[in-house]
Amino acid sequence: MNAPIAFPDQSKPVPPYKHTPLFPLGKDETPYKKITAEGVRIEKVLGKDMLVVSREALRALSEAAFGDINHYLRPGHLKQLRAILEDGEASPNDKFVALDFLKNANIAAGGVLPMCQDTGTAIIMGKKGCNVITDGDDEAALSEGARDAYLRRNLRYSQVAPLSMYEEKNTANNMPAQCEIYAEGHDAYKFMFMAKGGGSANKSFLFQATPSVLTKDRLLAFLKEKILTLGTAACPPYHLAIVIGGTSAELCMKTVKLASARYLDALPTQGSPDGNAFRDVEMEKEIHEMTQSLGVGAQFGGKYFCHDVRVIRMPRHGASLPIGLGVSCSADRQVLGKITRDGVYLEELEHNPAQYLPEVEEALGGEVVKIDLNQPMKDILAAFSQHPIKTRVSMTGTMIVARDSAHAKLRKRLERGEPLPDYFKNHPVYYAGPAKTPDGYASGAFGPTTAGRMDSFVDQFQAAGGSMVMVAKGNRAPAVREACKKYGGFYLGSIGGAAANLAEHCIKKVEVLEYPELGMEAIWRIEVVDFPAFIIVDDKGNDFFKELNLG
Repeated sequence: MNAPIAFPDQSKPVPPYKHTPLFPLGKDETPYKKITAEGVRIEKVLGKDMLVVSREALRALSEAAFGDINHYLRPGHLKQLRAILEDGEASPNDKFVALDFLKNANIAAGGVLPMCQDTGTAIIMGKKGCNVITDGDDEAALSEGARDAYLRRNLRYSQVAPLSMYEEKNTANNMPAQCEIYAEGHDAYKFMFMAKGGGSANKSFLFQATPSVLTKDRLLAFLKEKILTLGTAACPPYHLAIVIGGTSAELCMKTVKLASARYLDALPTQGSPDGNAFRDVEMEKEIHEMTQSLGVGAQFGGKYFCHDVRVIRMPRHGASLPIGLGVSCSADRQVLGKITRDGVYLEELEHNPAQYLPEVEEALGGEVVKIDLNQPMKDILAAFSQHPIKTRVSMTGTMIVARDSAHAKLRKRLERGEPLPDYFKNHPVYYAGPAKTPDGYASGAFGPTTAGRMDSFVDQFQAAGGSMVMVAKGNRAPAVREACKKYGGFYLGSIGGAAANLAEHCIKKVEVLEYPELGMEAIWRIEVVDFPAFIIVDDKGNDFFKELNLG
């Protein structure tokens, strides 16, 4: 028979194998604090020292991590915000947003109000050394710790479970967590914990390009076009991550997420014939300068669309060129942890962000126009109509809060031939979903959600007399601009990423108005004082973001 043999000829010589890690990271320079020495011990197994880690040590580390990252930021991130205030090239709006973020960080560091109302999906990555022993239920222990943080703190439950293809229910504990555990290293168990909000997660993009893009001019032009599609809905300034290549599409995108968290900063800065991933620091500088020249700025025009840029180049199949983009937003929530023979450790975040605030607050953001929301809607619209786009406003009075699920229920009323409720016609609508309200507070963290998710409702609702003034974050579709021109409506951009500041200073009363079964997606009535926003789309068809090629 001429059939090939089932196995290759083992006598055929091959060179010795030299393993090159795909991600050869340098030394870990992270500052850690000790959480506990409980739950870890050393046992001899077959003559080897083995690190034995209890289930409770894993649970406690995870709970501490998700508590910290919803209230504290890394010192490096806070230094970048302060640098905006000191940059003579930063626009007044850049500085206004940066100052608001520093105020927000100071409030969140009190440990009561989280820095953002969207307290995120719990994401856990572990790297378990070969000399580490647990009871084998690591995913459950780590997930339980995350759950406990969400139950015990004033954090929002954002996860919905599919009961069928179209019916969903909030899990009421923010579970499930995304937990991935790898075998790597020897005598330690290392972790990265991340709380990933929906706004920034939605700005993760995979492009299946072709190798023809791999020239400098073509690649930079390609990336500029794609970076503009990020828009402002995920609360810039961003930590932007770009990955060129990857052995698979999914690894490309995982690398984007890790790079956005600065987890891969210690990669080498050049490649090799062995195929290791590396950082292209020259391209990082070029793209960062590109983002500064776009004019988008920190949400409302200027220089600071991005704090920084990471560009990772990876090996690839010769016929494929995956390119990934993603961001970490102003709620820059990740923390490293580790368990060693000496105990359980968590990265030390900044507990005193007040040191980054300017000693004397400057007047930032230009002239502010006061708007009384406790007047008839026709008078509210007339007040806005007197001012051009980009005007900063300060609103006091009643707003209605509604987002995706509530909009869907109101649309069903219209489809049944029923009118919109009067409250939706008489007051501005704020797209938001609050975190839990702490004892003694009028509101939990309560920042704006992404406006674009409600774009498809606007024309129908404005035709029915509702949604005449909308408040949210990020750019809108052209259909919203056209509806506002047709029906005389307005869209206002609020500062995304400053939810604790809004709750502490601006939101004075919160009550459920309708659909309480929707949880945080219920329709709420809120009373606000000096609520800050900018006119983005007006009743004349002007759109601030259209000028920046984002509309």
